Amino acid sequence: MTQKTLETKSREQSNALNAWHTAGYRGSIIAGTGFGKSRCGVLAVAHVLTNGGRGIVLVPTNQLQDQFAEEFRKWGKEHVLSRVEILCYQSAHKLQDQHYDIVVCDEVHLGLSPVYRKFFESNTYDKLLCMTATPPEEPEYRELLQRLAPTVYTITLDQCVQKGLVAPYKILEVPVMLTEVEQKAYTTHNRSFVHQKYLLGGHDAFNMANDILRDKTGQFNPADKKAAAQFFNAIRKRKAVVQHASNKLEIAKQIADSHKGEKILTFSGTNDFTNQMAAKLDGMIYHSGKTKKQREKTLEAFKSTDGAILCSTKALNQGFDVPDVGIGIIAGLESKALPMIQRVGRLIRFRPGKQGIVYILYVADSQEQKWMEQATKSFKT
Repeated sequence: MTQKTLETKSREQSNALNAWHTAGYRGSIIAGTGFGKSRCGVLAVAHVLTNGGRGIVLVPTNQLQDQFAEEFRKWGKEHVLSRVEILCYQSAHKLQDQHYDIVVCDEVHLGLSPVYRKFFESNTYDKLLCMTATPPEEPEYRELLQRLAPTVYTITLDQCVQKGLVAPYKILEVPVMLTEVEQKAYTTHNRSFVHQKYLLGGHDAFNMANDILRDKTGQFNPADKKAAAQFFNAIRKRKAVVQHASNKLEIAKQIADSHKGEKILTFSGTNDFTNQMAAKLDGMIYHSGKTKKQREKTLEAFKSTDGAILCSTKALNQGFDVPDVGIGIIAGLESKALPMIQRVGRLIRFRPGKQGIVYILYVADSQEQKWMEQATKSFKT
């Protein structure tokens, strides 16, 4: 990274922290991946704890616990580490009657569930900084975040590119056809989905099915419960067909062969398909089915190997800095924009003179095409 880029990024981070300061040390920074939100968190903690006190940093995974501790050392703020707890949301929500001078929530969209938000109800704090790449898509979570920490600074992924904070990129959408057997299975499951959706009332079927399966009052009859269960079963089976479409492997192989010698990162929808992708591309495997030690060893090997291919599911979605990767293949889709933003962000870390290319493989004329269109809206505005 050039000195000019470092200065520009530092200036933008200072702008974000100044906005947080002006807002009374309570607010959210919404910044595209690669902006340097973790450094903002470190600087905020170090500033507040300059003359003593204690703070806590909340993260979604154990791996990010280790990484955030390293961020304090990286930016010369290790002297405050002894007064900072770094905990996962799933551990922090059990805390009670604690007081912190500052709370920093990294990837806050993952810490707003009814269980995890108990942390905010059971403990007190003077200052709160929340950080994420995009606001939560669920209205309930978005409203909760605005009550806890109103947005004080926003910069989109494309604005980060324009300012030279991260590498430019392009997204190539690649349609994939199902085999005859896969198409037959998809059609069968889709017909079941449409039928159960009709039985559940049509447009609001998803919420209705959720209400039926969660009901404990007995107001719904067995036929309603059967329709709700079959509705979700059809969704799962339909999704499984497109996530495991065999032609995705063939196209991914063609893409990888066309970028020989470059580091490639792939994302699949399931661990099983990630394993298949790794076998097809002769790649390394990184997913939740591996132990922490295995994942760490794999990531280090990938970083140090020219032309390596790393095949992942969701474990690399947030927080990881994977340097020198400019080619990405996304073969497992979701309708929400955030996973797409996070995955693209893994591929556009600043690399002077180089452009990132993200290939999105989707099954044409299927629900997956609709997910892809929905998930990429933020890159087309």
